Amino acid sequence: MYFCDVKSKFLNHINSPKELRLLNQKDLPQLARELREFIIDIVATKEGHLGASLGVVELTIALHYVFNTPDDQLIWDVGHQAYGHKILTERRENFHTNRQLNGISGFPKRSESVYDTFGVGHASTSISAALGWQLPQN
Repeated sequence: MYFCDVKSKFLNHINSPKELRLLNQKDLPQLARELREFIIDIVATKEGHLGASLGVVELTIALHYVFNTPDDQLIWDVGHQAYGHKILTERRENFHTNRQLNGISGFPKRSESVYDTFGVGHASTSISAALGWQLPQN
């Protein structure tokens, strides 16, 4: 089990979006700070892509807070945006294995989690994926 060195008021107690939705909205900015620090702490000692994930921390929290994931499905545009998503969706304890041999994938991976709707890769596949996902529904 891995815990961030940074003091965590909320993040170490959230293992799923269901638990995230129990927080008061006023606590979400603090959770965003903790999530950023957690991502930085891990990537600084391992490897990974910071920019895309740090840029969507608030969006990631908001999507999982407002929508009923995994029933409401999220499709990420770039896999590197999904670090916060992975941490909030039952993979926080294993996130230190991100992109490591026998660790969790650096991208959303359908076989890894019910929260990973689409196995997005490096760039801009979300529009075609969402269209392909929606067409059979109509």
